[in-house]
Amino acid sequence: MTPLSFEWQWNVEYAIFFGLLYLALSIIGGTLTFVGIKTALQLMGLLRERHF
Repeated sequence: MTPLSFEWQWNVEYAIFFGLLYLALSIIGGTLTFVGIKTALQLMGLLRERHF
């Protein structure tokens, strides 16, 4: 059963669960996108790697 099904009834528990699920997925996706862009820029030589 999905949220687009006719028989789906929204409850507070569903809203909290899906809200936290999509928050976690967006954090993971954003982090992977940031790391991918940073890696591509380092490979092209446009961004220097800093050693502390």
